[in-house]
This record gives sequence, structure tokens and C-alpha cells, in this order.
Amino acid sequence: MAQEKAYGLWKDWKLHVIVFGIVILADSIGQFSFNVGPGVVLLLPMLYAIIIGLIIFFTPLVSEKQAKNAEPLIILGVALLLAKIGVIIGPSLPELIAAGPALLLQELGNLGTIFLALPVAVMLGLRREAIGMTHSVAREPNVGLIMDKYGINSAEGRGVMAVYIFGTVFGAVFMGLIAGFLATLTPLHPLSFAMASGIGSGSMMAAASGSLIGAFPDMEEQIVAFAGASNLLSLSTGLYLSIFIGLPLTEKLYAVMARRREAKK
Repeated sequence: MAQEKAYGLWKDWKLHVIVFGIVILADSIGQFSFNVGPGVVLLLPMLYAIIIGLIIFFTPLVSEKQAKNAEPLIILGVALLLAKIGVIIGPSLPELIAAGPALLLQELGNLGTIFLALPVAVMLGLRREAIGMTHSVAREPNVGLIMDKYGINSAEGRGVMAVYIFGTVFGAVFMGLIAGFLATLTPLHPLSFAMASGIGSGSMMAAASGSLIGAFPDMEEQIVAFAGASNLLSLSTGLYLSIFIGLPLTEKLYAVMARRREAKK
């Protein structure tokens, strides 16, 4: 069955033509940048591709079946990207090792979604959906964790899927814009933003590192190496961090906040 499905996916020539057309159009537009105060915002082809794809999705050109067929192709594209990053990381290992605990502990930064977003979600009136929405950045491993623990039709499942879809559509756009802007606006080292761009999403990491490379072209290999290593660490350790720290912590904080909200009524 799986083999027949995969064969059918490759036979969907209309989907491949549409994707190829989007790539050609986005790449032909090129890269643009503009200043916002002392910072620089970079607009990359990936941004155009996401916007064009989103527009086409709501037209008769793309059917629901083709939209579902496109999902596994994202994984294939990211796999090729990670393979390229792995080749670049090798020669940069001494610099990565020199970064020491900073690179290893950067994953703890993903817990910021709990302390920043959970109070806001509870304040807005969200209930257990807030647990799925804020326990992590809601990438594929975290979606699997929530589905396994609570089920796809649970409140937590609806929450994590809402953030996953939102991140898929707007995450790369946001990361691409904010990385280049903050790297040129703040005195922090560009490699710190390269490490911060590795949150476990290949598309978001690519968008953020692309903006950083555009702002600091002489540091291209270092930025790709640090961003790639950070992203691989997030992919390998992020799920365990969510299992043992993130999700239990979100559950406890939500219980406390929910009790306080009910007490005020």
C-alpha cells in the first residue's frame, strides 16, 4: 500500500509542474533588502515561494489530494538540505567545539515559549489547547508527542496542530525577517543568531541563516555550520527536552494558572 502511494505521488505531474513553476518564479524575483532604522530586513525567494504557494492553494489549480501529496515532499527537500549542512559542518568542527556549552544549552531557549506564551494563552481564555500550543515550537516531533499522549481529537491535539500549521505558513517568513533585522540592529555576534535559528525546523533555519548570510556574506560557512549544528541538536534532543521537561512543566504551570483564573470568577 505504501509503495503504491509513493508511486502515485511521483506520478502527480501537475503537482510537480506547479512546484517547479513556483521555484522558478520565486528565484527570478531575487533578493531584496531595505533598512528599518539601523536594522536591515531581507526578503528572500523562500518568502515569495511561501506566499505564492499559499495563494495558489486557495485556487482551483490545487486540489485537496495534491495538497496532501505535497506534505511528504517537504521532508524530502529538508533531508537534502540537512545533507548539505552535514558536509559543511565537518570542516567547522573545531569552531563548533570551541563554542562549548553555548551550543549545547541553546535548546533550553525553546522553553521560552512556555513562560512567554502560556500566560498569554490562559489570559485570552484558551483552556487545555494552550498546553499543546505552548509546550514547544510545535514541529513534527512535538506534534507526534502530543498525538501519542493525548490523541489527535483532544484539546491539546487541536492546539499543537494550530501552531504547527501557523508555523509552517508564517514561521519561515518570521524567522527570515527577524534574524537579519536583529543581527544588524543589536550588538550581539551574528553566530549567536545562527545558533538561535536552529529550532528544529529546516525551513525556518534556512530562512534565518539565509538572512544572516545576506547581512554578513563573509561569514557564510560559519553561519551555515552553526545554524545547521544547532538545528541537528534541536532535532535530536528537542523531543527529549519536551518529554522530560517541557510538557510536564507546561502541565503544572497551566494547572496553577487555571486554578487562579477560576478563583477570580
